[in-house]
Amino acid sequence: MRHASSNSPHPHRAGRRAATALLLSLTLVSAMPAAAAHPVPATNASVITTWNQIAVSTVTAAGPSPTAFNYFAFVHLAMYNAVVGISGGYELYQWDAAGSKQASPEAAAAAAAHHVLRTYFPAHATSLDASLAASLSLVRNPVARAKGISFGVQAADRIIALRASDGRGAFVDVPVGTGPGHWRPEPATALFSSAWLGGVTPLAVQSADQFAAGPPPPINSDTYLEEFNEVRITGEINASPTDRSDEMEQTARFFSDAGIGPMQAALREFATRRGLNIVESARMFAAVDTSIADGAITVWKGKLDYMWWRPITAIRNADIDGRDDTAKVDNWTPLIGTPPYPDWPSGLCSVVAATSTVLERLNGDGTLDLTITSAAAGVTRNYATKAQIAEDAVSARVWSGIHFRTADEVSIDIGTNVANYVLDNYFQPTD
Repeated sequence: MRHASSNSPHPHRAGRRAATALLLSLTLVSAMPAAAAHPVPATNASVITTWNQIAVSTVTAAGPSPTAFNYFAFVHLAMYNAVVGISGGYELYQWDAAGSKQASPEAAAAAAAHHVLRTYFPAHATSLDASLAASLSLVRNPVARAKGISFGVQAADRIIALRASDGRGAFVDVPVGTGPGHWRPEPATALFSSAWLGGVTPLAVQSADQFAAGPPPPINSDTYLEEFNEVRITGEINASPTDRSDEMEQTARFFSDAGIGPMQAALREFATRRGLNIVESARMFAAVDTSIADGAITVWKGKLDYMWWRPITAIRNADIDGRDDTAKVDNWTPLIGTPPYPDWPSGLCSVVAATSTVLERLNGDGTLDLTITSAAAGVTRNYATKAQIAEDAVSARVWSGIHFRTADEVSIDIGTNVANYVLDNYFQPTD
């Protein structure tokens, strides 16, 4: 049996009309009156966090999806190149260009982010144009503004060209098995969400297999039995307080919505609280979101390679797994809804590891200091170290009833390895 995947990404490429409208809007905004005698103001780093928030709102307007990671990375790579191409200090991402020293980095960053988002999300053109006008109104020097706009659009065009025909949206004919270990959608009518993500060309790592986790523990192994029983007991929706404490349940719910919007909000809070300047903020976001995107591509490639069943399927079908020591539970239900893609490996844990690895390295003192707010759990947590957040994220997915433990653990390794590769090979100082 085959089950078609949900492969059409909600963004669409802008046509010539959108491109023409973009250039017109930029021309009109750059012509806004401003006194020629106004000096170029001190660089305002908030443009990076402002456009991150705009990107999150735009990309996730139809709902959060792992495909959002691609577009967050595109936006921040374009802003990074726009800012660093003017201000210097670091190597550009796959580009050899230099902006005028008279250009405004803020205008360049805003124009770059706007152009990327307008290209992939033309339905949001009106709100994006308004946001661009608001950003550019803060740059009072008309020459700096105009030069910044021009360079920012060039930076965006470079990223758009690099990502043309990168595999996004490709059709994937997903096999759905009925035997032991075979993934099947829950419910049966669901599609394998964004299966094409596993075939996207990575942004930084050499291939989606470079840091592959390998296969999951086989059903006849002791590890499988241990993890089967753990998730069956602690991940069930009506687990007793002795099996899953209130604190464990809060942690499970905390990470149920933390990976996309809340994680980006945490990065904005981090950049603002730490007082990162525009270059350091652009670099931090670019490094984190590139690492997250390539980690997600690696994870989705593993999901496609192994098509491993989720706990809900394994527990409800334990009578076909060939073991006498696993208990079938017909109506077993996890604490949170099972995502519409296979178990192995975990997407959330890769996001957590990629983010925390980059921040700990950029902080330079072995600390993380990341503050995340989860609407699902109704709490805010500060994680001082990567080890703390990784431990919670791994257990949370088990206590949620949606992953076997090693699917989470190997994804911590994936996110860590990808992030280290990104920082070792990109965004390097030029001094």
